[in-house]
Amino acid sequence: MATVDHSFFILKLFALLGCGLIAGVFFAFSAFVMNALARLQPTNGIAAMQLINITVINPLFMTVFLGTGGICIFLLISSLLRWHRTNTVYVLVGSLLYLIGTLGVTIFFNVPLNEALALVKPDSTDGVKLWTTYLNDWTFWNHIRAAAAIAASASLTLAICS
Repeated sequence: MATVDHSFFILKLFALLGCGLIAGVFFAFSAFVMNALARLQPTNGIAAMQLINITVINPLFMTVFLGTGGICIFLLISSLLRWHRTNTVYVLVGSLLYLIGTLGVTIFFNVPLNEALALVKPDSTDGVKLWTTYLNDWTFWNHIRAAAAIAASASLTLAICS
């Protein structure tokens, strides 16, 4: 039983660290990256964001982003089976916050916006029109996923510390 508890602790710790790393990335975009891109000429802002959207798909980021999701799925299921244990609710809430508020929002809102942006030429009229709405919509959804990742980190911290 001690080995199972130790493994569960390690998984909670990895989920906490992953949520924290992702929260930091999304916070940076909300706090200053998108503001900086908005100050560029639309052609340059579009081109920069298109490059960001390509380069973010790399093994290191995707391992942390999706790996944290995988751990949260496991923790979610495990927490349902360990419901009688102290502080299990924090694991459940933290996992749900990451899975729905971070991963889900990315898949259903930010990625489609990124895909639409990828289709326009930065110097086109359509690109400039899209850019204005893209900045507002993408940043709004990024605030949501940043807040969800921060809240997930807090919940998993409570699960570990209390």
